[in-house]
Amino acid sequence: MSTSLLYHVFGIRGYVHMATKFPKRKTVLFVVRQDDGELQCSACGSYDVFRNGSATRRWRMPSCGCVLTFIQMKLHRVKCRQCGLARQVKVQFAHPRRQHTKQFEQYALALSKLMTIQDVAKHLAVSWKTIKEIVKRDLALRFKAPKLSDLKRIAIDEICIGKGHRYLTIVMDLATGAVVFVGDGKRSDALLPFWKRVKRARASIQAVAIDMSPAYIKAVSENLPKARIVFDRFHIMKLMNEKLSGLRRVLHNELTGPLQKKALKGTRWLLLKNPENLDSARNEHERLAEALRLNKPLATAYYLKDELRLFWQQADKASAAAFLADWIARAEISGVRMLIQFARTLRRHRWGLLSYYDYPISTGPLEGTNNKIKTMQRQAYGYRDREFFILKIYALHQAKYALVG
Repeated sequence: MSTSLLYHVFGIRGYVHMATKFPKRKTVLFVVRQDDGELQCSACGSYDVFRNGSATRRWRMPSCGCVLTFIQMKLHRVKCRQCGLARQVKVQFAHPRRQHTKQFEQYALALSKLMTIQDVAKHLAVSWKTIKEIVKRDLALRFKAPKLSDLKRIAIDEICIGKGHRYLTIVMDLATGAVVFVGDGKRSDALLPFWKRVKRARASIQAVAIDMSPAYIKAVSENLPKARIVFDRFHIMKLMNEKLSGLRRVLHNELTGPLQKKALKGTRWLLLKNPENLDSARNEHERLAEALRLNKPLATAYYLKDELRLFWQQADKASAAAFLADWIARAEISGVRMLIQFARTLRRHRWGLLSYYDYPISTGPLEGTNNKIKTMQRQAYGYRDREFFILKIYALHQAKYALVG
């Protein structure tokens, strides 16, 4: 009965059941042995061996309900007449230097998709570190070296992962949504290992979505000369909003009249909102209109910011080029220093803006992944093991369940 149970339930094959023991309450121990005829060298696989010592080992198996289950065996050390090496024999049901069976690992991995590591460890009555190492080995096996040969369109961005300006540089495959590289830091040097892997994989990348960082532009141009650079809409509008916030702050500091100061106070977020998102119940439309009526430079910048959103909604590339040229011209003659500087920036990067109409991509999916990374980090209260954290990032695109630590 026990042999059949071990075979069909726990997957223990090729071993003879000797006894079933109950060393303490809610604990069962299966004692097995291996036939001498099955002993073979773990180095060369030869059966021409003789015993050279033994040690009793115990492995954890999946629990039977609330009963902890173990398997125990005398593990032989053999010396091979063929290769002359002395080795412990291989254990078919467990990996080397593990204190649990392969089936226990599979059970723990299945639970880790539904529970936190701490909850799985508590449920299985093992240490947190044991479950973490099981999950880490599985992630390393599946995600440590993502395939790069099929890359066509990618996005590159950085994410702050903690205090002290600690950053990671993330590269995403926009076709699958999978993170294919995680670099340490936010400088172009963080991408050096990625460029080497891309060359080895002979990937033919067509387009890269990035912000207008000179370091990223230079790195992509040097390492992917045939790829088109597409400047991301989110980062461009973010830069425009920063300029608008700066202008509001300067105007507020320069104003002397109490009426104008009062009108500008508390309008920062109203200026950054899209018009359709203003809340009528809070009189946001009226407050914004009053602030713009009393501050002409701010009104000019606000309306140009709102118009800039239409650049990505043009019918074709020619229309977009005409729209952008007109917008830049109006910004340059506005007399607002902030707008003039921003217009010159867009003029220098015009080619990357118009590339959107050849390859309509952005770092939007990567921004969503960055939010997931931060959520995962918060739920886990941080990661002490940096390698484990990076592996979890690689696996985010396959997380069909709630983010758990």
